[in-house]
Amino acid sequence: MTTYQIKHTPLAIAFALLLIALSGCSPAKLEPIPSNGTILAFGDSLTVGVGADNANSYPTVLAALSGLTVINSGVSGETTDNGLKRLREVLDNTSPDLLILLEGGNDILRNRDLSETKANLAAMIELALGKGVPVVLIGVPEKALFSNSAPLYTELAEQYQLVFDDSLIADLQRTPSLKSDYIHFNDQGYRKMASAIFELLKENGAL
Repeated sequence: MTTYQIKHTPLAIAFALLLIALSGCSPAKLEPIPSNGTILAFGDSLTVGVGADNANSYPTVLAALSGLTVINSGVSGETTDNGLKRLREVLDNTSPDLLILLEGGNDILRNRDLSETKANLAAMIELALGKGVPVVLIGVPEKALFSNSAPLYTELAEQYQLVFDDSLIADLQRTPSLKSDYIHFNDQGYRKMASAIFELLKENGAL
């Protein structure tokens, strides 16, 4: 019996350390959104749904999938500095139960200083959290063929412990059949985008 215990002690220790590590990596969770709740989809042209019919923008499809009100608050061409300027009023006017933040792509395309982009996004996140609105962050890729989201998004998600998708936009943009142009998606692309966000919300307890 003693031999058995000594033989397996390293394995037991390794297993315990694995459990500790996994417990420290648990994803952030969301509170369930009430059946009469509202999701605010905030961002730029990818939120507007440029390249597709209005009926196939990701907020419209997400509303159909979730049965909730999803407000499309996208502005084509918007950079994060302008997004920060309008977010407070949008939050005050809509009182959402959840904010989906997808912005920064235009900063990247225009070669803006990404430290400023990160600061603007951080200010948006803090503004929403300060009003008691949980944030789901969707990362935007760098201008590189095999890039997932720019590192600043992962850093923000870790800093604020947000529910976060690192690869959705990059994966869609690497699939020509889902795109209407170099940047934007077509009907099918936005529908896939909405489905992925719907699953992300389900997995994290919002739906």
